[in-house]
Amino acid sequence: MEIEGRDFMNTPPLKTVRFGGNVVATLAKFKQGDTSDYELLKHQLADPDIKDAQIINWLQEFRNCVTQLSKDHEQLIYVRLPWLGRSPAVVEEYLSFLSNLVSAQTVYLRACLKMVVSNFKPSEFLSVCVDILITQYGYFEDVLSFDQCHQALQLIGRYVPSYVAIRQSYNIMVVFHSPQECYVHNLLRVAVYIPSLRRDVLELIISRMLKLDVSAPRGEIEEVEENTVQQELKGEQEEEGLFDMDEDVCSVKSSPAGTNVMVHPVAERLDTLMVVLLAFIKDMCHVNGCLDVERTKDLYKDLVCVFDKLILPTHASCHVQYALFYLCSFRLALAEAFLEHLWRLLQSQSHPAVLRQSAAGYMGSFLARANFLPVATVRACLDLLVPWLHLYIDSQDSGSRAYCDITLHGPFYNACQAVFYTLIFRHRSILEGNMKKGLAYLQSLNLERIVMCQLNPLKVCLPAVTNMFAAITRKYQLVFCYTIIERNNRHVLPVVRSSVGGDCVSTNTNPLDSFFPFDPYVLKRSSKLIEPLYQVWEEPADTECSDADEDDFLRGETPETKGVMGMTPGSYESHLHSPSSVGSPPISFLQRPF
Repeated sequence: MEIEGRDFMNTPPLKTVRFGGNVVATLAKFKQGDTSDYELLKHQLADPDIKDAQIINWLQEFRNCVTQLSKDHEQLIYVRLPWLGRSPAVVEEYLSFLSNLVSAQTVYLRACLKMVVSNFKPSEFLSVCVDILITQYGYFEDVLSFDQCHQALQLIGRYVPSYVAIRQSYNIMVVFHSPQECYVHNLLRVAVYIPSLRRDVLELIISRMLKLDVSAPRGEIEEVEENTVQQELKGEQEEEGLFDMDEDVCSVKSSPAGTNVMVHPVAERLDTLMVVLLAFIKDMCHVNGCLDVERTKDLYKDLVCVFDKLILPTHASCHVQYALFYLCSFRLALAEAFLEHLWRLLQSQSHPAVLRQSAAGYMGSFLARANFLPVATVRACLDLLVPWLHLYIDSQDSGSRAYCDITLHGPFYNACQAVFYTLIFRHRSILEGNMKKGLAYLQSLNLERIVMCQLNPLKVCLPAVTNMFAAITRKYQLVFCYTIIERNNRHVLPVVRSSVGGDCVSTNTNPLDSFFPFDPYVLKRSSKLIEPLYQVWEEPADTECSDADEDDFLRGETPETKGVMGMTPGSYESHLHSPSSVGSPPISFLQRPF
């Protein structure tokens, strides 16, 4: 039956073939204890083959008696009426019914919202075909009727805190793959037209992504990907022989390992979600291809809050933090604001030492790896960090705690390592252009005093960082570290661990349990947005250091997690601060307007 062009507010219900009485009579019978028509009505409403005209007829009757739909009729309300994908007339009538229901019967607010949000995932059949739909159409929102769900959410969202139902519904999605991507995309879309929910939505999504991130360590992902390539190459060689090596190479490149698909299942899920999140960040900050400063500032504030609450305390996450890295690349003032934020965290006596240490790690890694940072910004940050280290040394030299102790001086040691790591990556850019002025600047930092102090930072920093820093500073005659390194090595005691296979003798090469958050990014699809912004490792010439390996001279020395998401080194409850406040140099490098 044709229903196009009807005036739904002023025309009577369509006559349709149906069983049982009207809704008012059915509700009256139910109140008297006769449930036969009531059950029949529920069955007809849930029928997937129900006609559009019949749906409209039912909905109009429901609207006329919406005040009678008390909590006693929740079984009737919870029936999943197949309204999605129907004609515009059905959708309009259904949205009008929802509006009347949630305004007249507030008891159904959360239930209606949860119903709408649960449809942010594909149907069971379409979820199998999601990848095909993406490939063929590029976007499958129209196919899955997501627009209609967003219309309903905008309509009823004014009556209920939408975030509650969104969080509850997200718990359903954590076990899926493509539907999860679809669901996250729709949650982020909600954050566009309900800006007040954006921070909560980002927090919800990033918390789930962090769990994926820490359960897929970088080394494990690289091992799985490399093993797959080797196995496929070996299989091709066994099948085709070794006579045509070019053919074998082509075969590997056309295999899944040679495409953008990650072999590691958790890494593949995380990569897919990172693509969605980074695309959201780009779209939110740009209007018609131009950066919208106000929208970018608002998104930055939300992401920094999520960073403080979730990302900063999470130890050894590998990829999720790159969302903020990517956002900071849009404008130098964003990057400098992020560095200022980390600097304030590092020097703050009111924060736990463990978070201050993590902030130092983020600061050093960001300065080293963000190739969009000019030398002036790097030097400005060094001008904050290095004087702070000297002041800290001044406050400890005459005290009773002037000895190497990670528990007492954790933030100091992490700040030292951040300075060493930054200089390893950035010393060339500091010296370029004018070697004399560059050397004079590096000499003015008085790194020798930091290295030679009684707190002995070289003893607790990562050996790879220590050795590379020693090689570079020796080359430019800034500091001679090898005497101290050799002395420290003589005092390192091996640790004997007993196991089923026998005793194992080892040494703790990472006493700070430190990691560098912006180490190489290994997810394939999303890396296309990160690579142009990333400073790769280039081994300096004439440094007499053989630790360099591809892009990561720290390979094998930073910690790997085994599916555990926890705090940075130590315990979150141990509010160990530095012994005294040593003061801070003024922040002067963020004076330019945003």
